Order: sequence, then C-alpha cells, then structure tokens
Amino acid sequence: MTRSFAFERRWGAEIFDGGRARFRLWAPGQEAVWLVSGEADGRLAMSRSEDGWFELVTDAVAADSGYSFELSSGMRVPDPAARAQMRDVHGPSRLVNPNGYQWRTADWRGRPWHEAVVYELHTGTFTDSGTFAGIESKLDDLAELGVTAVELMPVAQFSGERGWGYDGALLYAPHTAYGGPEGLKNLIDSAHERGLMVLLDVVYNHFGPDGNYLHLYAPQFFNPERRTPWGAAIDYANPAVRSFFIENALYWLEEYRFDGLRLDAIDQVKDTSSPSILEELADTVRKRIDDRHIHLTTEDGRNITALHQRDEDGRPKRYTAEWNDDFHHVAHVLATGEMDGYYLDYQNDPGAQLARALATGYVYQGEPSPFLDGAPRGAPSAGLPPPAFVDFLQNHDQIGNRAFGERLSVLAKSEAVEALTAILLLSPHIPLLFMGEEWGETRPFLFFTDFHGDLGNAVREGRRNEFSKWQSFQDAHKREEIPDPNAAATFASSKLDWDAASGAGQERLSLVKRLLDLRRRELMPRLAGAGGYSGIVEAPDGRGIHVAWRLGDGSTLSVTANLADDEWPMPDSLRQVSQKSLGQNGRILFEMPDAAAAGLQTGRFLAWSVIVTIVEPKAAI
Repeated sequence: MTRSFAFERRWGAEIFDGGRARFRLWAPGQEAVWLVSGEADGRLAMSRSEDGWFELVTDAVAADSGYSFELSSGMRVPDPAARAQMRDVHGPSRLVNPNGYQWRTADWRGRPWHEAVVYELHTGTFTDSGTFAGIESKLDDLAELGVTAVELMPVAQFSGERGWGYDGALLYAPHTAYGGPEGLKNLIDSAHERGLMVLLDVVYNHFGPDGNYLHLYAPQFFNPERRTPWGAAIDYANPAVRSFFIENALYWLEEYRFDGLRLDAIDQVKDTSSPSILEELADTVRKRIDDRHIHLTTEDGRNITALHQRDEDGRPKRYTAEWNDDFHHVAHVLATGEMDGYYLDYQNDPGAQLARALATGYVYQGEPSPFLDGAPRGAPSAGLPPPAFVDFLQNHDQIGNRAFGERLSVLAKSEAVEALTAILLLSPHIPLLFMGEEWGETRPFLFFTDFHGDLGNAVREGRRNEFSKWQSFQDAHKREEIPDPNAAATFASSKLDWDAASGAGQERLSLVKRLLDLRRRELMPRLAGAGGYSGIVEAPDGRGIHVAWRLGDGSTLSVTANLADDEWPMPDSLRQVSQKSLGQNGRILFEMPDAAAAGLQTGRFLAWSVIVTIVEPKAAI
C-alpha cells in the first residue's frame, strides 16, 4: 500500500494541483514583502493582511526550485517554515512537493509505549557517511540488538555542516547535509518496515544564533522582557507564534510519520497563557492523531509531573514520559564516584537514592537540592506508572556536556557499567541507550559546531568558560585543553567505531542483546496496565538495593543488587523477603555474575552483582 501524507500548514509554502503554489509569511514588522523566484530577480509583490500575514499564489516557482522573501530593506531571507533549503540556512529555500513521496508502510500503526526500548543517535556521527541513508544501512543491526525505537537528535537545518542540532534555524527543514526530506522519509519508512518506531528530538525553546531572520521582519515573535540561556525568549502567547510550533509538531508527526517527539528543555518554554503552549500542543496532537500510537516525551530538570498524568484507562492525557536525569546522575555517582557540579546532589547514600528513583520515579520529589543552594526541586512522582520515566546511563547531554566527551565505559570499571546496564534494561521504566553504548564504545562524543568568525570565537570561548565553575577546571590553562567545538577534528573524533562492535565490544554487545531479549519475552507483555504506586523499596543498605514492582498482569518483579566494590552482607529482613518470593513459584530471570543468586541463601552478595526475579500473579505477594 502506498500513500502520501502531506500536511497543510498556515506557515510556509504549499503546492496546489496545476503547478501553482501558495506562499505565506508572517512579517508584521514589514509594510511590503516580495517573493523572489530562484536566485534571479523574479520578484513578485505579496498581499498584506491587517494582522501581518503576506500571501501570494503563483506558478512562478517550480517544484524543487528555489525561492526567498525580499524585505523592504532589500535583504532576502529564507522561508522560516521551508520544507527544505537549496543549500545552507542563508540561501534560498526549496519548494518541496510533499506528495512526491509514496509511503510503503502507510498502514503502520506504531507500537505501544510499554514496548519502547529507545536508541538515541546523532545522524552525522552514527556512520561514516553521516546521513539518513547511513542510519538506514544499520537498521537491521538495531532490530537485531532488540531496540524498538530509534530517536534522532534534532535534524532541522542549522548553520554549517556539523552540529548537535539544538541550534536549528529552520525548524521545518531536514538538514541538506543529512539527506533532506526525501532521505528522512525513506529512513522512517525503512524503520517501520522492520517494526522500529522513529522518534524526533525537537527544540521549541530557542533558535540557533546563526540563520534565523525572524527578528528582522517579525520582532513580535519574541518577548523583549525575558531572556533564556540562548537569547531572546519566544512569545508563545502570540497566535501566529503559537501556530508555528503546534504546526511544526503536527508536520513531523503527520507528513513524516514520526512515532513521537521529545521536547527539549521545556523548563525554558515559559508561557503563562491558559492553556499553555505545551498543553495546547499535546491536546491538539492527541485530538488530531487517534489512528496510531503517538508518544510525546519531555526533558525538564525540574522533575515535574503535571504534564504526564494518565486518564482513568491509564493512557497519557498529554505527555507520555519524562527523561529522568535523576536516574542517570545517581547511577553515574555510583559508577564513578564523581561529586562535582550537579552530582553534588547524590553524594549521600546514592544506593538508597537509586532505589527511590527505580521505585517511584525521581530522586528529588520536593526535597532541598544542595546544588541549587537548598532550593526545593521536584514533585511527588510515585503516582505515575513506571513507563512514564525514560532512564539512561548515557545520552548526548551527559556525555557531550563533559569537557572531553568521555563515555561511561571510559570513566567506570566494566563490572559497574554492566551491573547498572542490567538494572537499566530490566526495570519497568523505559530504557534508553546512546549510540555505541551497546558495545561499550570508547570514542568520545564531543560538543561540536560549524561556526566561523566572531561567532565561532564566542562559541569556543563560551564553551571553555562554562567549565570554570567546576573544581577540575579552575585553572585557565586546563580549560585551554578543551577541544575547539568548531574544529573539524572534534566532529570526526566523535564518529562511532563500528569495527569495535565485532571486535573488543563483542562481549558487551552479547550481554545487551541477552538483556533486551529477556525484556522482550518477560517484561514487555507484563508492562501494559502497570499503574502508579507500583514500586516499593525493601531495606536499602549502603550500596545494596532491593526494589520490587507490581506489574500490569499482577506479577511482582524484583531487582536485588550490590552496587559496590566490596561484598555486601544482606540484612536478614531482606533475605527473608527474597527467599519467600522465590519459594512461591518465583523464578530467577537474570543473575550476574553467574551463581550470584546464591547470595539470597548465604546473605553475602558479591561486588557489583545483580539478581532479577519474577513472581507470577497467582503467587504474587
């Protein structure tokens, strides 16, 4: 079955039958705007409405050719809602016919969220080619690994050829360096053919510092009274601005058939409207797309829960899940012993903190944060079901925001990484792996950009100065060693070493495959219907933990682990609970190292050991 899925927008250009196209631009700061066809002087006046919208219907621009808008000053700017660019962010946009791609998987309905195993990747560094086609060439590897959802870091066109994507300037245009709209659609189609979901990271809190021209013709797009860490704040209360972002979300979900979106840093999406932009966006998506599974996740260091509530049937009312930084931070402290920066919050009894995160979601649920100088952080989260939390040991931020981009496989001993990986992949939370983590990639993932001149200098120095607050970078000479984000070598050194997957990383890869196969067979069928208040912590003791969850089918899943270098003498009360569980037709699903489960009898747990058990519904306690 083939079909196209064009999404008609208020913003941007739309092709009609007969070769005509409608061009629209919101430019309330201009009295006149002209459409320029191609790179020549084919200049046509556009009609202006009272609310600042300019419009023109014409056949002067052919499909796949370029166009731009000329302002009263004579400056020519790209379409902020262009489906593609001819080249870079500063040149003409490309008129794309969205009906030109015929989907092979038009009947795809997605997968339920409890089946999600997320694999985050960066298009430019995932393969040598750095393209959507390169990702497509590895889809069979990912399916064999056992992941079910590929999450792309932002792909919207940014300045230059290299970048993380969080400084996008044209939020509707897949980057030309990656393969443009056609390459992205084919990647998603190919993933769906293999039963893989595809999620997209989107940035609605700011625009990049180079290539966005909205301030020239639509200064009302921004709120001059508020600033963000990246510049002028966006005025989400303005109806035209609001439609820009809501249409963008629908565009990716409908025209590109993405299975979900991850909204970056929503703590910086500040809007006092009712409903807020975040609420209206989710409500619109839920109302409009009801024929397949759509998953909306958020990143928000505030540990909020209001956006992630469920209805009476257990379905997300608005957002599906939250990236759980707390899980990462406390796991990182356990694995590495680091206490600098925000890891300060996890220096006291990290074993108990990890157990709390596993059982109830966040570590900080309103308690004072030492890193925030004692300010309270978070809200009670036990009422959310376990799949409302996306847990990870590594992701682009937690690796790339380190000065030298070191991965956990370099910072911690293998026993610690493998024990924590087992907990990550066999807990009822949704696990996320960062590209290469499955084989223990040791190459760094650095922060890289492709800026030049004064902006390039500012980004390089700003990057180095960010670390002046860290104890290990108080010395200015030490900060000079931090790689230059704009150097091509910084980008090149971040590319994955796929040879390691079949070489030194085979043992780790085998472990991850085994864990994910176990998750598929034993956990996924039981997670449907898992509700809030399902997790409990039994007698945490130092770095030893025991957490149990009541799953959707009534079974009880338990994880017992020693997350320390020394043997752990298990408390008698915990031994009794564990032995009772196994005595009621319980099964050991996983143990590491081999024979680690003997500790349930002897009461002495080996260093970095993990035991996962399941008690069937008829015997659940």
